[in-house]
Amino acid sequence: MSPVSEPSPPHPDEEERLRELGYRPELARRMGGFGNFAISFSVISILSGCMTLYGFGLGAGGPAVMLWGWAGVGLFVLCVGLALAEVTSAYPTSGALYYMADRLGGRRWGWYTGWLNLLGLLGAIAGIDYGAALFTGAFANLRWGFEPTPGRTMLIFVAILLLHAVLNLFGVRLVSLLNSVSVWWHLAGVALIVGALAILPDHHRSPSFVFTTFVNDTGWSSPLYVTAIGLLLAQYTFSGYDASAHLSEETAGASVQAARGIVRSIWVSWIAGFVLLAGLTFAIQDYDATRASATGVPPAQILLDALGTNGACALLLVVIVAQLFCGNAEVAAASRMVFAFSRDNALPGSALWRRVSARTRTPVAAVWLSVVVAGLLALPSLYSATAYGAVTAINVIGITPAYAIPVLLRLRAGSRFRPGPWSLGRWSRPVGWIAVVWVTGVTVLFCLPQSSPVTVDTMNYASVALVVVLVLASVWWYVARRTYATPATAADGTGHDAAQLTDDIA
Repeated sequence: MSPVSEPSPPHPDEEERLRELGYRPELARRMGGFGNFAISFSVISILSGCMTLYGFGLGAGGPAVMLWGWAGVGLFVLCVGLALAEVTSAYPTSGALYYMADRLGGRRWGWYTGWLNLLGLLGAIAGIDYGAALFTGAFANLRWGFEPTPGRTMLIFVAILLLHAVLNLFGVRLVSLLNSVSVWWHLAGVALIVGALAILPDHHRSPSFVFTTFVNDTGWSSPLYVTAIGLLLAQYTFSGYDASAHLSEETAGASVQAARGIVRSIWVSWIAGFVLLAGLTFAIQDYDATRASATGVPPAQILLDALGTNGACALLLVVIVAQLFCGNAEVAAASRMVFAFSRDNALPGSALWRRVSARTRTPVAAVWLSVVVAGLLALPSLYSATAYGAVTAINVIGITPAYAIPVLLRLRAGSRFRPGPWSLGRWSRPVGWIAVVWVTGVTVLFCLPQSSPVTVDTMNYASVALVVVLVLASVWWYVARRTYATPATAADGTGHDAAQLTDDIA
């Protein structure tokens, strides 16, 4: 997709552009434009987000909210993506959101944006890979009668984390290849699932059921409130497209290709996700039985009822592989954020996390830190069924506000902002304000309780997660404020010279 205004040519030398922004090139620039789009598309992963939270959607508004909510949320997220892409074009670095915020608003803006973004990325790894573990358990249950207890699911989850760590250690070229395969796997997978559900079942739901049926099992009496919280399915899925920005330093022509990657990943996911949700909902045989599925995964029950055990297992395998692609891409994005944040001395132990392998030019320690923290975030799932929802909330509440902060600061900067070669032109301000207002609204929304009565098991822990990360970031600020700085602030004597901190090549 082209930007609204005609783009100027990309920067002739992206490595030189990186030096202008204050950083010495270290990572291998081996990813093309399609690979950059592919990593964001893989992280959004409609076969992960839509399938994992489909059961939540069945009770929080039902089919009508899932389908129309997806259409509406997708439109607003596209505005967020367009606005963020414009700022990414001006600042194509691995630090992405926090670096943009720092340059446009100052050190503290960058600091808090970075911590929110990092929380969201690490929560996303935990949510995606734990979701893949749940689906793997459901597959094993259908095929071999495996009982997916919390302990067994946790073991599967740890194995998936280890797989993704190892794959990321081989370098960005393999990551790019896997993401390119992931695009076609996702699109073909959606076509296969929807095609099978359209042709094989003897019974289908009516269009009236799919597009108008409202279901409220949340305990709240207000249909408007239930509709609002039902948007979580779509908003959770439409996250992670900042991966294109985080891989900027490894993308050829990043000042244009990273921006395009963000926007393309959103609109392709928007269309394909709507088709997937509609296909699943038309094929529901027994609504109540689907929600209470013994597999623990309602979409698996839809496949089982409609296609039988063999057909369900085959399509579940397609979904699981797509989720594995998604988790692998998220580890790549999170590790680059860890690397970049450490490069500017923002994390405890920064000297270790910013090291880059001389052989693969990959931030090895940052990869391991990302998967270890993600594993720790999911540990409470051993003891509480509510924990997975809490991890999902951590992802949404961390990453969503971080998208809007650079856009808000860009709007505040006015003519001081120098656009990159990918620009929205005269549409920049209206699209930007739509993005900021939307993100503000959904951030508040996702801190609200989703079930009534509110108990320890039904509480929405997003607000707790937000407070905890802001408190930790504030405490650490007073420890690291004398050493943390991007190159822009270093020039004013307020911090270190980030270019000098990138000599730790293992």
